[in-house]
Amino acid sequence: MLLARISALLRRSKTRAAVESKTLHFGRLLINVVSRSVNLNGQSIALSRNEFDLLVYLAAHAGEIQSREALFKNLYKRDYDGLDRVLDLRISRLRRKLGDDADTAERIKTIWGQGYLFVPDAW
Repeated sequence: MLLARISALLRRSKTRAAVESKTLHFGRLLINVVSRSVNLNGQSIALSRNEFDLLVYLAAHAGEIQSREALFKNLYKRDYDGLDRVLDLRISRLRRKLGDDADTAERIKTIWGQGYLFVPDAW
């Protein structure tokens, strides 16, 4: 248990350092924060501004469940009212563009009752 926690902390610190260095790399997924570009399997993926910001935020917090409340506060600068589905729509579009099946999502998982999880080892 302790070893798992240490590994998670090290992985998160590496991810946050990568955000500061402007490049995130997860297996076959490469996110360049400066040029706002995403490549998966050597193919460029076209994302909207909001989809890109969401992906970078989730990737910067890889391995950590991000609640809807936290995502709304950090990305949209407002509180989540419990009814707004814009985040769910953006997640579904992001999954589709990144080849992650919504029914059996393995890369960006929905953790029911808690939020979303970017799985760093699934790429």
